[in-house]
Amino acid sequence: MNLAELAAGTGHVVLALLAVLLLACVGRAVGRLLRQPTVIAEIALGLAIGPVLISLGGKETLLPAETVGWLREVGHIGVVLFLVGVAHELRRTTAPARGRLIGWTTAGALVIPLLAGCAFAVAVLADPVLRGTAPTASLVLLLAVALSVTAVPVLARILEERELFDTPVGKLSMTAAIIMDVVAWLLLTLAIGLAAGGSGGVPRLATVVAVGLLVMFCLGRLLRTTAVTAFRDRYGRLTAVLIGVAGLLGSWAFQEQGVTEIFGALLVGLAIPADGWHEVMRWVTRVGRLLVPVFFVVTGITVFAGQFGATPWFAIVLATVLGIAGKVGGGYAGARLGGAPPSEAMRVGVLLNTRGLTELVVLQAGYSAGVLTAPVFLALVVMALVTTAMTGPCYTLLERRTARRLKAVPLAEEGGRRP
Repeated sequence: MNLAELAAGTGHVVLALLAVLLLACVGRAVGRLLRQPTVIAEIALGLAIGPVLISLGGKETLLPAETVGWLREVGHIGVVLFLVGVAHELRRTTAPARGRLIGWTTAGALVIPLLAGCAFAVAVLADPVLRGTAPTASLVLLLAVALSVTAVPVLARILEERELFDTPVGKLSMTAAIIMDVVAWLLLTLAIGLAAGGSGGVPRLATVVAVGLLVMFCLGRLLRTTAVTAFRDRYGRLTAVLIGVAGLLGSWAFQEQGVTEIFGALLVGLAIPADGWHEVMRWVTRVGRLLVPVFFVVTGITVFAGQFGATPWFAIVLATVLGIAGKVGGGYAGARLGGAPPSEAMRVGVLLNTRGLTELVVLQAGYSAGVLTAPVFLALVVMALVTTAMTGPCYTLLERRTARRLKAVPLAEEGGRRP
């Protein structure tokens, strides 16, 4: 390739990247207009652009294979940086609530969706179009994880926009979501490890994870030293760059060992201390969020193209129904067993039904590892978008219903006192 061709190829990649980022801005504007978390419209537009280009016959001209390859790398960087920020948010967020209530709510919102995922796996295993070639144990475990995820970043944004962080419902839902997501990431790592090496690879997987946890602990101790904190305070943006590089290195190291690269990024994020690092991590998360739409555009091009007709509608409907029933029903049942009143328990269940970007990352990891087929991937993506989009409107309806009920009680009492 001569210099002119290299310059032309680079210019094509830059233009494609700018177009994707502009598309993300449009998605965020649409999300705000619809009073939805902006990530919903952003994800939907990003996933739709690939099939749209193919239907118009412009894919090879506008996004040739070489350009898509570069965009894939940029999207990968965005996902890693985003996950480093997510993990730090898991550590930084503190939402105390009663221990018994936390335990029951978490158990209900985790165990019942896991069982719902296993029920969905039965339908997938019975259909050759959906089944694929992944080991049964890996497929069942990954589908169980897919229906049990709650997106902490999107949930945090919803709680912040509605000023619910300091309410009992907000504290309980955030605490349960944090615990469930930690469990979900571990189970995802196990599912992909089983797909890569079978059950015989479990001891090796456990060793790799144990070493990673040890490195995370040592990194966390290092970041608390006086010298590092002084460097952070003086060179905040440079520190953010170094954290991002550490996340990419951790992701690469785990991928080289046959473990999902997601886990490496999460461990780096969990190693960052909760106190004093918010401004630094804000830069890391901001860059990650900026680049993540590229990840979804590449997904739309490489996965969704021509796959809509191949996905049975019953799979989409079943995944969505089980996803809603598992999270809302499980969260409600768990909160009620923990002692929460019915109205509060239902609101917790609705909030925990938020899946968002975290779910999409889990699904992409499963698809990239060959565990999920494209039709199942699409069915679960639709489930993730529907469940996240319905969170805000459903919560608003519950609030209005509760307000009307509280308003009706004094009126009834006043009417009862009249002669």
